[in-house]
Formats: sequence, C-alpha cells, structure tokens
Amino acid sequence: QVQLVESGGGLVQPGGSLRLSCAASGSIGWIYDMGWYRQAPGKERELVTVISSSGNTNYADSVKGRFTISRDNAKNTAYLQMNSLKPDDTAVYYCNAEVRMPLFLGGSIDNYWGQGTQVTVSS
Repeated sequence: QVQLVESGGGLVQPGGSLRLSCAASGSIGWIYDMGWYRQAPGKERELVTVISSSGNTNYADSVKGRFTISRDNAKNTAYLQMNSLKPDDTAVYYCNAEVRMPLFLGGSIDNYWGQGTQVTVSS
C-alpha cells in the first residue's frame, strides 16, 4: 500500500507564505505525476498544480505567479511553495500521486491521495 502524508499547513496572514510537503511511502516502484489539489468549504476539489517526473509543470490560473511546485524524486516527495497568499487560498490541500507499483506486486499504475492539510489565510 502507498501512503501520502502532507505537512506544512497552518494559519498565515494575507500576503504571507507557506511551504507544503507531500511524502510518499510504501510499495513504490516509480512516481509519475505528483500534484496538489485543494477544496474549500462548499466548493468542489480543484487542481492547483501538477508536476511530472521530468519536471514539467502546470498551474491553475488562480495561483500562477504565486505558487511553485517542485519534487525530489529520490525522496518521493513533492513540495508546494505558496507566496502572496490570499484569503481565497484557504482550503484543505491534498496531495495526489500517480504511482507504479513494484513489479513483484504487479506493476500496476494507480492514483493515491493524501489525507489533506489545512491552509487558512486570515488576519
């Protein structure tokens, strides 16, 4: 089984910064895409950003220029640097990873989700 654990959430003032981490562990052969989603109260979960194993990135228009996704393949970890935070960024942030299982466990490719970490932007 693969587990994704997010960390780094918390309370920050408008204009401040936070850095989220997503560490994958378990039966991992290789991780292809890793991404961050978020869900605010009363809203659907939305894509924030995604990064491929080669470093190709994509961002939602609402966070372009403010958020930066990165990853360390050796550590199976993704990061989300969030700058110039706004109250509208308040949400639970979820990590997602496309994982290939080791061949001895079947070698299947599946998506996994973390439990989420709360980000609150408020004065």
